[in-house]
Amino acid sequence: MEVTIREIGVIRSPFKASDSIPIQSSMSDAQGEAEILPEYVEGLHSLDGFSHIILLYWFHRTKAVKMRVTPYLDTKEHGLFATRAPSRPNPIGFSVVRLLRIEGNRLIFTGADMLDSTPLLDIKPFVPRFDNREDATSGWLASSLESKPEVHHSDDRFHE
Repeated sequence: MEVTIREIGVIRSPFKASDSIPIQSSMSDAQGEAEILPEYVEGLHSLDGFSHIILLYWFHRTKAVKMRVTPYLDTKEHGLFATRAPSRPNPIGFSVVRLLRIEGNRLIFTGADMLDSTPLLDIKPFVPRFDNREDATSGWLASSLESKPEVHHSDDRFHE
């Protein structure tokens, strides 16, 4: 089986280097924009009614994959799939961002937590009734979230 992924655009953000990027979109008030390729612009029809969208993108500057990593919010190693570390076998990232407006082929949003020039793979509307889980738990991360500052920034441990 062959898997093909097509870039549908590029994400612009104020972050030119991997250090000091907020590690999650919920920890960021930085503005960004997604520039959509012309052949996909028609797909933006009706997206303007959503307050939040999910951006799926390719971590294009990650280091080699390791199956055990020390994530940003802990000092202990965890299995890669128990983290959101960007160095992955398929380095796909996602961010839930607030959609401010659509200008032609550009989606202007807040919550940027990705490098400038990140390849955009897909856009999905965030639907609270589908995407929120009242009974969700956070595993090892629960205790880290209680003791860490509201905003935590990346360093170079996962990026080239």
